[in-house]
Amino acid sequence: MENWPWKPDPDFRRLLAALSRNGDPARVPFLELFADQEIMGAVLGEPPAPTKDRIQDRATLNVWLDQKIRFWHYLGYDAFWHGANLSWGKLLPLETGDTASLSREKRTWVDEKRGMVASWEDFEKYPWPTSADVDFYPMEYAIRYTPDGMGIIAQIGGILEPLMWLMGYETFAVALYEQPDLVDAVLNRITEVTVPLASALVKMDRVIALWMGDDMGFKTGPMVSPKHLRKLIFPVQKQIAAVAHQAGIPFLLHSCGNLETVMEDLIDDVGIDAKHSFEDVIEPVEHFSALYGSRVSVIGGVDMDLLARGSEDQVRARTRQILERCAGTGSYILGSGNSIANYIPPENYLAMLDEGCKFNTSARTVR
Repeated sequence: MENWPWKPDPDFRRLLAALSRNGDPARVPFLELFADQEIMGAVLGEPPAPTKDRIQDRATLNVWLDQKIRFWHYLGYDAFWHGANLSWGKLLPLETGDTASLSREKRTWVDEKRGMVASWEDFEKYPWPTSADVDFYPMEYAIRYTPDGMGIIAQIGGILEPLMWLMGYETFAVALYEQPDLVDAVLNRITEVTVPLASALVKMDRVIALWMGDDMGFKTGPMVSPKHLRKLIFPVQKQIAAVAHQAGIPFLLHSCGNLETVMEDLIDDVGIDAKHSFEDVIEPVEHFSALYGSRVSVIGGVDMDLLARGSEDQVRARTRQILERCAGTGSYILGSGNSIANYIPPENYLAMLDEGCKFNTSARTVR
């Protein structure tokens, strides 16, 4: 890629101000959940580091960590999402060929029909991880090498996601009614590891926020009924939000899908400080910002489909439209609707960021 014309000037305090709904409307910060390694390599003009599932040793992990830190700093981000290593064990993946222009040969996802824990016999045999199995080396490395001015937003896994992955979505959905005690047991195992992990992360140096990734919805509604979310999932999320708040930092939620029926629960009960993941066919980000931007901060919203299939001019126009409608709230943070996947042309991604930089420059000039 051509040299990025904007020089990095990280200051995590700007991001924290926006996450507190007290940001400078003339200086909108940027934030992403993650970018695929292929994108990082293309933008930096170097070979991509191995994807996390192919890292076998510390030396290779260091290469991955170095590229990640260098990428976010190069593009002018004030902070990036990063965590410790925790594996829930061997899931049952499905795979197909990767047709992205920056292909990694195969794409994988979790089998929705069946999981590793579909019965009490499976539960008893499963090699459940404990807090002692968490590897904090990636966090310790990032704390040591992240450039001055940048913060780390600690990554914490979700509650509903591993529950569905471990049991298989269909098995889990049936078990909610036929084996609720098994669902409770699996949920307890997840809680026993996740809450202590959150408590450890928020105490680490340079951590400025805690960000949970927990997809709970699809195009028209939540993955399970609101009553089950309120009974099973939200109480644990609330515990983790409280861990962040007790440490004096915000709690961010990434969750895909249509969560309109439970948004009040997430804001008033769980206590989220910011919401991420927006899709124009579900709810354009400016609509969400108008409804909730005075109560929670709003992250991202430049639609993934547009970033993947639109022209640079279309991406620029849509980015400007979002900024014009959302930046004045002091609670908006620019980014994609989800993440920078390897099927997004790097030129489109950089066009979005370039429009953000131009907006920030022109807004400061006007003031």
